[in-house]
Order: sequence, then structure tokens, then C-alpha cells
Amino acid sequence: MHEIIEQLASTIREAAAQHTPLCIRGGGSKDFYGGPLRGETLGVSAYHGIIDYEPSELVMTARAGTSLVEIENTLRYKGQMLAFEPPHFGLHSTLGGCIATGLAGPRRAYTASVRDTVLGARLLDGKGDDLRFGGQVMKNVAGFDVSRLLAGSMGTLGVILELSLKVLPLPVAEATLRFEHAAAGAIALMNEWAGQPLPLSATAWHDGKLQVRLSGAAAAVSAAIKQLGGERVDDNAAQRYWQDIREQSALFFTSAKTLWRLSVKSTTPPLNLPGAQLLEWNGALRWLATDADAAAVRAAAQSGGGHATLFRGGDKALGVFHALPPALHAIEHKLKRAFDPAGIFNPGRLYPDF
Repeated sequence: MHEIIEQLASTIREAAAQHTPLCIRGGGSKDFYGGPLRGETLGVSAYHGIIDYEPSELVMTARAGTSLVEIENTLRYKGQMLAFEPPHFGLHSTLGGCIATGLAGPRRAYTASVRDTVLGARLLDGKGDDLRFGGQVMKNVAGFDVSRLLAGSMGTLGVILELSLKVLPLPVAEATLRFEHAAAGAIALMNEWAGQPLPLSATAWHDGKLQVRLSGAAAAVSAAIKQLGGERVDDNAAQRYWQDIREQSALFFTSAKTLWRLSVKSTTPPLNLPGAQLLEWNGALRWLATDADAAAVRAAAQSGGGHATLFRGGDKALGVFHALPPALHAIEHKLKRAFDPAGIFNPGRLYPDF
């Protein structure tokens, strides 16, 4: 594996000297996400494999090219899981791409975000230098936590080589309940339940139906079922439902020509926008299938205390991600110059001028 790192570093140094853009690519399952792909492809999937796994410590270290399937199968064998329930969007999804995109699934609002689970990282910067940050335990993280910056960075700061992640035990019991509510009522209920000691692990509302997943100790799940009521969904059907939400294989997603991802305050009332909506994370994550003007969508998200991302389809020329405030924009650019002085990594993938 050392030879692979040396080859990657050599390619980076040569590209930096020639100011040649590089498109960092693992399994390619998330090529659709972010700005257009630009530059010569720098494949990193060959650098794969689990390096260290301590089930008793709930920590795994793996190379970035390792497939999510291998990681999740290994964890499941030991009765554990990735806390943020990441979407794969394909059989070849890798750990590096998972962290670089920062995307999480239905469980994220109740356990941890991608960033929350990153304990340490190893990467090659824009000068081809091999850098390490953080470690394998929380106490190793002090000061400016560079390793967590990689979550959602879209490969613009460096080539991720290795990652150490905190993992969680699989829940002993799970159950899904279904309710019929309009959007406003569903948002109110989800936020009410979020303030109670309930074993929630996922919520989703669409087309008048609210589905709630409970996960944890058998006694806690059983008590919550009695408290909340609703209709119990067959376990197999429930598993398929949450997988379809996570992988966006549900009809709502597959039929959307243009899909927006809106992050807002969970208590934000239903957004007055045309098109179909699907709500997750107690209402904090809102998927919108619409042909509405980008400015209108972003204005609506901003009025809800959040931001909007053009997730699939649409006109990427107007920008995929919500523009940052000037102060944050300046910080982002300083980080970019520090890690990638020649600006060769994934240009335009995060922001047009980045």
C-alpha cells in the first residue's frame, strides 16, 4: 500500500507544478452530487482495506478506498454499525466518498452526524505531503479539529487516505409506526416527541403519512409503541421503507427531475413552495421535488433559518450549495489555500470559485 501512496503523492506534486486540476474519485457513486466534475481523474479506490477494528472500543480505522459494504458487513458481524446510517447510492460506494460528501441517512438526527464520528484522518495535501490529524479516541481531539473538516469538504482540501471512526452497537429492537397527518401536524408531533425520552431513530413524512422508527432496548421500544399508538408496520416492510428513504429509491426520489435538499429549523412551518415534499429529521431536513426558481427555493430555506442545496438535476451553473456569508467564505478560502495552494483538488465541486 505504501507504493500507492507514493504514486498518488507524485501525481499530486506534478499536477501542482503544472496547475493541472485533479478530480478525486473513489467508487463514483456520488458523481452526481456537487458541482460538475473537472480535471484529470485521480483514482483512489486501490487504497482500500480495514486497518484496525476494536469492537470493545467502538472504533474502526480503514483506508478511504474501502467499500461501505465491507465496512458495514464487518461491523454487523460484531453487532455494530455506523452511527449516521450513510447512503450508498451504488455498490461501489467508498468510505472516503462517504466522508467527503458528508451525507447521512435517517438515523443522523438521533445519533450523530458524519462529522461527529470522525476521530482521526490521514490525507495527502496539495503539495503531496502525508499528513495525520486526530487519533482513535475522543481525547486526542484538541484545538482546531482538522480531521472533522474533511466531512462535507467534497475532496477540495486533500486526498483522504485513512479514517478513524466512532461506531455504535446495533439496537436490540426496532419498530416502525405509521400515522396520518398533514404536514403541519406532523412537524408539531415530531418536535414534541423529540423533546421526550423516546427511543426515536428516524422520522419521515410524505403525502399525509408520518412514519416513525423506534430503536433501542426491547422494553424501551415496547413502552414507546404503547405511548405513541399509531399503526405498527411489518418489520420487513419497515426495513425496506427506511432503506428506500436512505438510498433514495422511493418513488418520490426516482420521479423527481430536480431535487432540492433543504436544511431548516425543525419547527419551521410547511414551506410555501410548489412541488412535492418529503420531511425527515423531525422536520429539519426537507426534500423538495420542484421546478421552482432557485432563488425562491433558497429564500424559503433562509427564511426557515437554514440553507438549500441543489441535490440532483437542475441548472448547476447557478451554484449547487447555498452561498456562504462573507466571513465564512473568507475562512473557507484561507483553509483552501493552506491545504491546496495550487487549487488543483476538485475545482468547482464545492463552490464555483473554490
